[in-house]
Amino acid sequence: MNTTDQVEKILADTNLSTELQNIAHKVLHGERISSDEGVYLYEHAELGYLGVLANFVREQKHGDKTYFNRNFHLEPTNLCVYDCKFCSYSRLLKQKEEGWALTMEQMLDIVKKYDGEPVTEVHIVGGVLPQYDVAFYSALFTAIKQHRPDLHVKALTPVEYHYIFKKAKIDYATGMRLMKEAGLESIPGGGAEIFHPEVRDQIAKDKCTGEQWLAIHEEWHKLGMRSNATMLYGHIEKFWHRVDHMEKLRELQDKTGGFQTFIPLKFRNQHNQMSDVPEVSVIEDLRNYAIARIYMDNFDHIKAYWAMISRETAQLSLNYGVDDIDGTLDDTTKIYSMAGAEEQNPAMSTKELVNLIKQVGRKAIERDTLYNVVTDFEHVVFEEEKKPAYYKLPVVN
Repeated sequence: MNTTDQVEKILADTNLSTELQNIAHKVLHGERISSDEGVYLYEHAELGYLGVLANFVREQKHGDKTYFNRNFHLEPTNLCVYDCKFCSYSRLLKQKEEGWALTMEQMLDIVKKYDGEPVTEVHIVGGVLPQYDVAFYSALFTAIKQHRPDLHVKALTPVEYHYIFKKAKIDYATGMRLMKEAGLESIPGGGAEIFHPEVRDQIAKDKCTGEQWLAIHEEWHKLGMRSNATMLYGHIEKFWHRVDHMEKLRELQDKTGGFQTFIPLKFRNQHNQMSDVPEVSVIEDLRNYAIARIYMDNFDHIKAYWAMISRETAQLSLNYGVDDIDGTLDDTTKIYSMAGAEEQNPAMSTKELVNLIKQVGRKAIERDTLYNVVTDFEHVVFEEEKKPAYYKLPVVN
């Protein structure tokens, strides 16, 4: 049974509520659902129903294609001036003995470790410190592009940009133009958390507001550039907070068209100030991915970080609206593992990642950061791969 027939079967179910039938009818005909309908899905829709609708949207957009990229992370520091309650990664300045702060030379050494490796992207994100300012990051981006022009620089969130632009006394438009001129090519989606101040003020009070986060992305999009967006779910927020968050992103996407990917991020409760908040189940993870795919109709891609939710859940998510499972991350990244993710050393070879996708009947497509196809792995036969010599950051005890 194809996905259209599956939705038609839902519509023929006389036991389904009128509201759920109306939503299914809208999805089948490519119509946008409302905020109220988004909340209704969270409150009343079962996983099987959501899976059918989300998979229909996913296959309408991408068929069986599932994307990944070959990337590595560069994390300048885990020290931070901000004190986000959910964060397991950062350390305040008074805890500096538990952290690291890399020099420009050390950062470039990490980049150079990947010379000769078929990576297409460096993902730069970390804590916020005064010494990492506009001049520093401009010089870093320029140096990376001079060393390896083909390496896509995806770097920093609005949390970092808001801080460094404020410190430099420049507006967002000027700051983003300077970053682009220095070699920045796209912005990751982090720092969004939950936009609504009712939640944001409790979990991330000090850093940029939801409006400021959106404004920085808007200025970046005005330059003709692309970015991603995230949502941290499964903590103290209510369902309507999630929908409010997605609605603000959907509205900006209507305006600019600059977002590529929406990435729901699961709250993990280890080693942070919210360890008393229980984590949501895998069922809720899949429901959330599915509703995101249904709701975010103007976003091309929904991504799941396999390193955060486990390989098995990532495979399941490919039937619940997800079409991207990120990249062949190496174990230099501490952001997930320090929060208690199943993957404590998140490394996967290209062969392993391709096989993971193929095992659930999907087609593995290696992409670059902007979703240009690098390799279609449908008929690729792997030779024995050389294990990359990854550069490890200092271990945090």
